[in-house]
Amino acid sequence: MAFKLPPLPFATNALEPHISKRALEFHHGRHHDAYVKTLNLLVEGKPYEKMALEDIIRRSAGNPGERAVFNHAAQAWNHEFFWNGMQSHGGGEPRGAIGDRIAESFGSYAAFRAAFLEAATGHFGSGWVWLVMDVDDLAVYSLPDAGNPLSTDRVPLLACDVWEHAYYLDYQNRRRAFVESFLDHLVDWDFVAARLARARETRAPARAAAR
Repeated sequence: MAFKLPPLPFATNALEPHISKRALEFHHGRHHDAYVKTLNLLVEGKPYEKMALEDIIRRSAGNPGERAVFNHAAQAWNHEFFWNGMQSHGGGEPRGAIGDRIAESFGSYAAFRAAFLEAATGHFGSGWVWLVMDVDDLAVYSLPDAGNPLSTDRVPLLACDVWEHAYYLDYQNRRRAFVESFLDHLVDWDFVAARLARARETRAPARAAAR
């Protein structure tokens, strides 16, 4: 089963002026596509070839001999997750269950925003910033390179790509400005809320069985 580049969930100009059509075409059509194509070459003829991306990530994580497989599988999954977490006219302070959970975990949306920005701007080199469900709390943390929470017990809810190829065409070296635009104008909070709801449903039976 060959992996394929998933289509974007929006038109290539839908996120302008915050992410330009040109930047999105390069990011999705070249960088994301390259990860998918290289992954297919790496897994050809191996058991990984018939696995879902999530299973490849979990199986190859922490295995030095499978580092290239992990990197490309994780980057393929991370990018698709990143696209799905954005929409035109999104961002800002969320309402409803996800807004309540953010306030419970961070104290306020402003505190969450500050923590996310600190994680993004303080991250040295390439990587990803994540909002995750960590046990029953929400948390923000960054991972280097292709790092992915699926290799831990944390549940990913939102991701922001802080590799230079994500923002350099539009923002040059102004990573903070890119992440501010992401938070203030692009985050699809309905997507995040749906991820949170599924995570809670999945974990409730597990907690009940452990009692």
